[in-house]
This record gives sequence, structure tokens and C-alpha cells, in this order.
Amino acid sequence: MNLIKGLYIHERFFQAMALIATLFLLSFWIPELYSVSWILFLIVFTLFFVDILILFRYKKGLKARRLLSEKFSNSDDNPVPISLHNKYPFSVSIKVIDELPNQFQKRDFEYFITIKSGDKYNFEYLVKPVERGEYHFGKLNVFVSSPLKIIAKRYKFDDEAMVSVYPSYIQMKKYEFLAMSNRLTEFGLKKIRRIGHTMEFEQIKDYVAGDDIRTINWKATAKRAQLMVNQYQDEKSQPIYSIIDTGRVMKMPFEELKLLDYAINSTLAFSNIALRKNDKAGLLTFSKTVEKIVSASNKKTHLNIINESLYNIDTQFTDSDFGMLYAMIKRKIRQRSLLILYTNFEHMSAMKRQLPFLKAIAKQHLLVTVFFENTELDEMIATNAEDLQDVYHKTIAEKFVFEKRLIVKELQNKGIHAILTKPKNLTVNVINKYLEFKAKGFI
Repeated sequence: MNLIKGLYIHERFFQAMALIATLFLLSFWIPELYSVSWILFLIVFTLFFVDILILFRYKKGLKARRLLSEKFSNSDDNPVPISLHNKYPFSVSIKVIDELPNQFQKRDFEYFITIKSGDKYNFEYLVKPVERGEYHFGKLNVFVSSPLKIIAKRYKFDDEAMVSVYPSYIQMKKYEFLAMSNRLTEFGLKKIRRIGHTMEFEQIKDYVAGDDIRTINWKATAKRAQLMVNQYQDEKSQPIYSIIDTGRVMKMPFEELKLLDYAINSTLAFSNIALRKNDKAGLLTFSKTVEKIVSASNKKTHLNIINESLYNIDTQFTDSDFGMLYAMIKRKIRQRSLLILYTNFEHMSAMKRQLPFLKAIAKQHLLVTVFFENTELDEMIATNAEDLQDVYHKTIAEKFVFEKRLIVKELQNKGIHAILTKPKNLTVNVINKYLEFKAKGFI
């Protein structure tokens, strides 16, 4: 029974049988071909059974293993390594078919390789998830053929395995590395010149050549009879909250990723940078109600708490309640904080409905409203109009794009900072705004 389940006939066998059938047919007109056809038939079937014997003689002629990581990074290419070891005493041709999770909708994964006797071979393929959650892999199927290539023996390795897809930790590590190596400008992050002395006092020290003479402490200089200067350090431990709207406006997809997932990836990377700057990072998600709230902290384990909280957030089909958000912020966030609000306004009327609540929040906190450009409209505007209908579509698209810019102006006029960004540039623009506020001493 195991032999029958594991035996697969190679296409070369069917090609040979098709040739023999053709010779048998031609033998009605050319009698000499009849005996040749029978000889070829016996040869093919002899090789068929020989192939079965040499492949199934070894119960463990091949070893294979799929090396999955504990978690995948959402919206990034994640490697899946495969390890193969040929234990047959001859070279084998191998076809690998991995049963991928149904979220990838890929049913034609195949990999072909020839491995010499005793050799090991490692390769990897990439998968790019666009949704968070659990991804279940099936079995790793390996079909082994001898040099005869009449049949193939199927090996099954690695029972079903589950991998959790988390917000983009690859993107988070990338920005962390760039921040530590002062290479942020490579990804569009700006160097902001500090303005004035908007920093915390640290200590009084002796003056050395090159110190800013504006920091001279004259009282200490008089006491010590030598020049003394004040030394400052960056302000630390400022509370910073990422507030994510999980209402229906965040369901819109761009490049296979929902706006919500862009916001989640940005929140993780931005929170990591804030913690590296010794500020306190927090999280709040809301729609009709506040779904999650993580108090701002700068503990070493706090980023893991934020990451776990972001893991299973999903969008709702309802409009978000900004009035409830204002009441919750007033009750839960007492200290003046930087609030990064990820939402989306498609029309001026939608923004004006929420404007009273945004103004009320901005009176108590430093509020930055983040919403998104519709990049598909940009493509439509860039396309040449070929008929009257195209002109109409371009005009409507330009109207929507212009209205987004008007929303930014309206928010700024009301004292609310705003970021209008393409989804793919979200993280860079948010970190830029944070660094700008740090340089200007706003936080």
C-alpha cells in the first residue's frame, strides 16, 4: 500500500508508451514493426520495474527539511529555507512542491534540482504576506527520480506548521540601523538643525575651546574664578502615542496592503525610534470604541508589548467615533503628549465633521493628523486623455487630489499639524516629523 501511495509515473514513461502504441498502429501496414514494438514494450516495462526496485529499495533514500522562522514580517519578502540530503548511491533528479498557506493563493510552486550521491543541497524561496495572522504550511513534498526517470517516489516531510505574521519588524530594524549609523538620509529622512537651547539642563562644566559662549554660567564663573558653561542634553521621556483609526476608512488597499497595515508597520518602526531616543511610546486604537490602549513607557520590553498589541488589529465596517476618542484621551492621557493620529479623510466634509474634536485634542496635546494620498488618482492624472470621458475622469481625479491639499491647509489653520503622504512613504514622513519636533523643542 505504501508503494502504491508513493509511486508516481514519470512523463517519460507515457511518452515511451505513446511511441510504442504508434509503432503497433503502423505495424498494420509495416509488419516488421510488430516484433520491434513488442521488444520495446518489454524493455520499457522491464525498466519500469527496475526503477521501482532501485528507488523503493531504500526507505530513507532522501532527507528534506523546511526551516521556518517563528514569525514572518508583514509586507516584506521572508525567506523559507529548504535543506535536502541525497542518501541514494546514485544521482537523483528532484522536484520539490511545498504546500503554501492559502493566503498566498499560489498552487504552482515547484523547484527542480539534481543532487549527486551523498551530497547536500540548500535553497530558499521568498514569500511576501500582505495580511497579519496565522499562516499554515502543509507538507513538504519531494519527488525523487533515478537516472532512468521512468517513475518518481514521493517523500513527505514536515507536518503542518504555523507561522505568525507580525507587523513589519524588518522595516523596523532597517530604520533602527539607519538611525544608529546616522544614515537616515538614504531613505529620505532629513537632518534637522536644532533651534535654540530647547534641551534639558544636565550639568555645569569647565569651559573648553569650542564651547558655545552663550551657555556661559556667569554666577558659577564668578564663584570659581574661571569660565564655566552649562551643558545640556536632549529632552527625554516625553510621552508619544500612536493612535490608529480602525474604522472603514482604513480598509482601502494600495499595492495589496490595507491602509491599516501601513499604519501598523509605521507605528512599530516609529515607536522603536522613539524608544531609542529615550522617549516613552504608547498605543491607542479605536473605531466605535477604544479597542486597545497601551500606556506610554520606555521599558526595554515595551516594544514587544506594542508589537503583540498590533498583531491582531483589524478594520471595522463602521465610522469611527472621534468624540469618544477625545473623551478617552482626556481621561487616560493627562500629561501633554505627542499624538500621531493615523486616519484617512477623502473629503473636506468628512474632516469638518471631526474638526471640533481634533481642535479640542490639539489644545491639550501636540496632535499630528496623518492621512493618505490616493496614488491611483495620481496615475490617472498622469495618463494622457484620449477622449471626452478620459478628460472627465482626469478632472474629477484632480478635484479629489486638490481637496486633500485643502484639508491639510484647513487643519494647519486650526493649529493642527498634518501629514499627507503616499502609503509607501508613511514611515519616513512620520519619523521626519518626529525629528523635526525634537529639534524645535516642541516635545
